[in-house]
Amino acid sequence: MTGVPAPAAGGPGAPGTRGAAGASSASGKGTSGTSGTGATGAQGSKTPRGAKLSAAAVNQASLWNVANLLTMLRLVLVPGFVALMLADGGYDPVWRAWAWAAFAVAMITDVFDGHLARTYNLVTDFGKIADPIADKAIMGAALICLSSLGDLPWWVTGVILGRELGITLLRFVVIRYGVIPASRGGKIKTLTQGVAVGMYVLALTGPLATLRFWVMAAAVALTVVTGLDYVRQAIVLRRQGLADRKAAAEEAEA
Repeated sequence: MTGVPAPAAGGPGAPGTRGAAGASSASGKGTSGTSGTGATGAQGSKTPRGAKLSAAAVNQASLWNVANLLTMLRLVLVPGFVALMLADGGYDPVWRAWAWAAFAVAMITDVFDGHLARTYNLVTDFGKIADPIADKAIMGAALICLSSLGDLPWWVTGVILGRELGITLLRFVVIRYGVIPASRGGKIKTLTQGVAVGMYVLALTGPLATLRFWVMAAAVALTVVTGLDYVRQAIVLRRQGLADRKAAAEEAEA
């Protein structure tokens, strides 16, 4: 018989063909995978640049959040307050009333910008630096204007501003050991100072003029007491920090 056996014709040929096709298919998959990987890699190489631009845009936008805008407003109000306070010799009741309005706006925004920043996660490096500067600038401007006009003794201005500057420097000195938290007494002190200075900015007479003297006396007392408490906290914080470092060093040596 001269015919080709059916198994030889059908069996080996078909698997061989399928094997070749499978190899081609596998090769195709490999090529496709390589191509996909290359495309993905190409896209991945562009991602960091886009991410950097996006992060920069977010950071730029975060600078102009509502908390920072309120802080900027307080900074702008400082020269405006001084101009109103000293207008027409500094003794005109109308100009003093406008100066009081500027001072009141500054003190109110001081409360809200910090609350908004903490509540809505709007804390920025600019806010951390500018907020305390704005606080002390408006208070310092008011105290210096009042003392220069003879409405407030210079020693009161010296005690309040000296305490604020000293505590600020103290915070920087002990920051390596930890942060001194704002106390309730400190918040009450700030509120009392704001009320007292505001009453002195207004051209008050009679019983209200007597009342503002006692409010200022309470503010000065709270300024001294809370300042001493911050010093105590700083000493404790430093001692604890040194003790922790010593214990860590001894543990490392052991």
